[in-house]
This record gives sequence, C-alpha cells and structure tokens, in this order.
Amino acid sequence: MTTGTQNRPERGTAQTPPNAQPNTQAKPQTAHKTPQSADDAISNFAQVNYLTITRQQHDQRIDNFLLARLKGLPRAHIYQMIRADEVRINGKRCKPHDRLQRGDVVRIAPVRLATRAAPVIGQAFADSLLTRVVYEDDGLLVLNKPAGMAVHGGSGESFGVIEAMRVATGKKYLELVHRIDKDTSGLLMIAKKRSTLKHLQQALREKTIQKTYLCLTQGWLDTDCTLIDQPLLKFTLPNGERRVRVDTKSDDSKPAQTRVRCRQRMTLHGHKISLIEAQPLTGRTHQIRVHLASLGLPLLGDDKYNRHAADNAALGVRRLCLHAYQLDIDGYPTIQADLPEDMQTLLAHAQNS
Repeated sequence: MTTGTQNRPERGTAQTPPNAQPNTQAKPQTAHKTPQSADDAISNFAQVNYLTITRQQHDQRIDNFLLARLKGLPRAHIYQMIRADEVRINGKRCKPHDRLQRGDVVRIAPVRLATRAAPVIGQAFADSLLTRVVYEDDGLLVLNKPAGMAVHGGSGESFGVIEAMRVATGKKYLELVHRIDKDTSGLLMIAKKRSTLKHLQQALREKTIQKTYLCLTQGWLDTDCTLIDQPLLKFTLPNGERRVRVDTKSDDSKPAQTRVRCRQRMTLHGHKISLIEAQPLTGRTHQIRVHLASLGLPLLGDDKYNRHAADNAALGVRRLCLHAYQLDIDGYPTIQADLPEDMQTLLAHAQNS
C-alpha cells in the first residue's frame, strides 16, 4: 500500500520548471473538489478526495475516521499520512488526536489500497441474521450472535457479523459497540448512530453496563457465589498463538474481577459439570475462561484453556460453551438471549446433583 509523498501536488496540478515549454499532451484527470458526504463510501481512492463531516462523525478523532474509511491500511500508515500532510482538515495540517466537527472538510491524498471483492451475502443468510435481532430502537441494535461467526472480517475471515448486517439491513452506518469472541454466542451491541456509539462506549468505560454470561464447566463450583479477583497477563506461545494466564507476579499483569454464581450442579455421562452465571467486572481478553480455569473449572469445549477439551466430544460438546446471556444498560430494558439449542441439549441430557 502506498500513498503520495509529503509535497505531492493536487492531482491534475503540474510542477513546471522555469522556461519549460507548455505541455500539449493530455493531462491527468483533475480531482473533483466538490466535497462528498462522509456518510458515503469513497469510490476512487486514486484521486484526492474531499469529505464533508456530518453529525455521524461529529467529535470523532481524525485517525479513527480514516481507519474506518481506508480499510486495510495499517494504523501506522495512517499516522504516516497525517505526518506527511497528506490529510488536511479545512485546508490545515492536523494531528492524529484532532477531533472533527460537523461541517469540516477533510482532504485525503491519493492512496492505493489492497482491494477485495465485497462479501457475497446470500438472502437466506441475511434473513437468518435479521431474525436474530432481539432488540432495536432508533440508535441501537442487539443481535444474538451465533457461535463460530466472527464479529468482523480479517484474520482469515472474509466477513463477519458487522459486514453482513450492513448488507442485510442496507444501512450506511452500523458500528460495533464492543466485541465478543468468534466461538462465543450471544448478545452483541451494534450502534446505528454515532451518538449512540459514543454513549454506549463511554458507559462501558465507566462500567455502567453489566454483561452476564452463562457457561458450562467441567467440575462443580464448591460455593454458590464467589468473586474471582486474579490479575491476568497476555503472553504468546512459541507458535505465535496468543494466550492469557493468571499471573500475580508480573508488573505487566492487569487487574481482573469476575463475579460467578452456580446455577446448577449436574452430571453428564458420569462427568461433573456446572451451569455457571458469570459477570465480568473488568473487560480483559478471555477473562471468564481463564478465571474459571484457574479454579479448576475449565469451560466445556475450550480448546485453549481446557486440557481435556478433545475428550469433551464424547459428552456431545461441539462448541465453546460460553453464551452472552444478558445486558443491563441504564435507560434500556433488560435485554436477554436464551441459551442456544446446542447448550440446552447438553443440559437436557445432564442429571441434576
């Protein structure tokens, strides 16, 4: 991917040395300087583009604004463009943290992006996603995501929930409020307005949104309720795979707390299992999975943190048994998504203790 240099002239502008004869050959096409709405997709990245900021992008940082439009371009390259004066706001140089205001005009120099065909979303698949919407208002859409589907494209995924929902709904503006793992099912918040996105992400930072998960674990939780307060550390395996572990000694560990409650203790084909309700009070990667595994209660079907995950197939387990079950958000009704059928089937075959 390449962009123009710092002193690149406007497309169609020639740099003529002194005493040079006029160039009578055909000139390159001049970029159209009439700004387009920033709500609309850029159709030609090979020319200078001018975008007028609308209320959807009001108060957004310029670096995040560019990342959303120059998809596939690394963040470091975005910063390079800004430093090289290839991005301007109202004709002036800018910095990555500068915030956009409604009515601003952003100028983006020509940039070459790796192109790929838009994902083909079949009508049946689109309809199936729309039937999984469990809550919707003017600004928020909450989807009951199926297990095995990424929330966005990338890392080998041609598309995810957000790309598919944009096609299925035909809406110009849909953005993820948060993320859940590919193998986790359940509630996923999608903003339909920039103002809703900002409000809900601020609520997440202030911890005024409570998420509740249901999971099936190996073993029995020996108390009805407990708070797991163990710091977590990200690390990388020799093969490059990223993992998380409880680590009380490293200075790089992050505080993490999960409140858990045992709903049921059962046996499944002679094996002890628990249905556990988990409420993460912090938002660390793989937090619930690692915290429960640290108690000797790894999740059924967890191929990262359950050493016996391969044996779970004999119990009828075909997935990670973790489901985002409930959202409690100030100003909204409680939003729930019932346990998926495959987890309900496991419970139906289990015997209560």
